[in-house]
Amino acid sequence: METILTELKAAGEPTRLRILALCRECELTVTELTQILGQSQPRVSRHLKLLCEAGLLERHREGAWAFFRVPHDNRKEPARLVDFLTRSLKEDPDPVLCQDRRRLDAVKAARLAAAQAYFDANARRWNELRSLYIAEEMVEQALLDTLKGRHIGDFLDIGTGTGRILEIMHPRIGRGTGIDLNKEMLAVARARLESVGAANCTLRQADMYALPFADDSQDAICIHQVLHYADDPAGVLGEAARVLRPGGILLVADFLPHDVDFLREEHAHRRLGFAEEEMSRWLEGLGLKMTDIRKLAGQPLTVALWCAEKPVDKPAEDNAPAAMAGKVTGTNSGEIS
Repeated sequence: METILTELKAAGEPTRLRILALCRECELTVTELTQILGQSQPRVSRHLKLLCEAGLLERHREGAWAFFRVPHDNRKEPARLVDFLTRSLKEDPDPVLCQDRRRLDAVKAARLAAAQAYFDANARRWNELRSLYIAEEMVEQALLDTLKGRHIGDFLDIGTGTGRILEIMHPRIGRGTGIDLNKEMLAVARARLESVGAANCTLRQADMYALPFADDSQDAICIHQVLHYADDPAGVLGEAARVLRPGGILLVADFLPHDVDFLREEHAHRRLGFAEEEMSRWLEGLGLKMTDIRKLAGQPLTVALWCAEKPVDKPAEDNAPAAMAGKVTGTNSGEIS
């Protein structure tokens, strides 16, 4: 009762209720909220502090920016309460709420314009690379086919980039999270996901070598065209194996070995592809069970899709060997969710 009263007190103020209604639609910065609400930054910040302390909002940083969003896990009380309080406000004709929605639309439009400008400026890089292998739609369809029939509550996209994988996955999953270190790419992804109504997906600026997730917390993980940029691909796979639930699936899409050397200089590739045996050895060394390798041939680059599952019939200490490629990669514990 004390917890619920604290939450109701935090929400029971006009500006804070407006903030909850806005953050239900998308995650927002303090600056964006001050623009929408027409209030000073110190005042808005105080409201945000109270809402975060009550658990009605979540705060996460991207460099110098902080984003605020409502909790997405509807299994927990704060998320259910926020949903209950704000559901009827979405179409409420109240003049203040209508003005908030118009200003929120303007903020979204500005985000989309900035993201599109960034993408336009860098489109040549992606178009040049994609011309070397099969259509990306074929790779995406292979990912979807592999996951067909699976129940996926929690989905993690490592190195989400423009958010395309989350865009195609969001109707098929419970909750999705994309992580990337690049703020500009996260801005592109955020605008893209908002444009398709992917409200069940969130984005975080995070390091793929130190994922901000608990052991055994994800039902499915995708690493799509990321490992060839990594200084330590084995370390990335080790972190993915750590957070994958027993019975969960890890999908790795990347190039097979090639000799297109200009990709190092012009596209910052660290590795010119991965041999089937090398990737399989890494994954199996982490205690994962290889289930499939699909090859999608292009010219001159061929994309491979490695699929591996985390066994459910082994003790936790057997799921992830202590060392891989000469370093500790983490241990797994916990029961199946």
